[in-house]
Amino acid sequence: MPDPIKVRVGREPRIRQGDIFRDVEFVESVIEEEGIIRVARIIFPFVVVLTQDCDLAQDFKARYGRKIKPSNQDKFLISVLVAPLYNVDHVCQGEHLSELDIQMATVPRTGGLGSSLLQNKRPRYHYLEFSHEVPLPNSIVDFKHHFSVTVEYLKRVKQDDFVCNIAPVYREDLGQRFASFLSRIGLPEKKSGDS
Repeated sequence: MPDPIKVRVGREPRIRQGDIFRDVEFVESVIEEEGIIRVARIIFPFVVVLTQDCDLAQDFKARYGRKIKPSNQDKFLISVLVAPLYNVDHVCQGEHLSELDIQMATVPRTGGLGSSLLQNKRPRYHYLEFSHEVPLPNSIVDFKHHFSVTVEYLKRVKQDDFVCNIAPVYREDLGQRFASFLSRIGLPEKKSGDS
């Protein structure tokens, strides 16, 4: 199993790749019926920012670093990619989405799939073990569940809901694994009788 990841807990003014936030909203749907608007939201207990740090730095500088509004806003980001952090015990029990009435596959903690999960050998998942001074359980990032939020939203909640930032080498590892997961190629399954 990997050693606990190194983190920084100090707040900085800008959003960074590897920032971890608590209680992040995901708008699942917005429906208007007879003049009534219904918004269905999911609140994820913890998420990690996956967007590249250089893009976040350019957005911050263009958006907040100048006294005069730039003539173009081509460095502005429309959204930031994040992924939920799930408690590793809940993932192993297949219960990490139980509050949404979704039963996931179980993953034994030991042997075969379980050890490959905790050693980051399964492309879909990324295991993060935190040191005791960080108020987070050992967690799994499920790359299949990534979603986007706005820069303004994260900036607004940063003061109260920022937990920590994953140190550069660990966030680069996370980002590289996420990019690899997104770039995979799904090949058709072989039918019986195919050679």
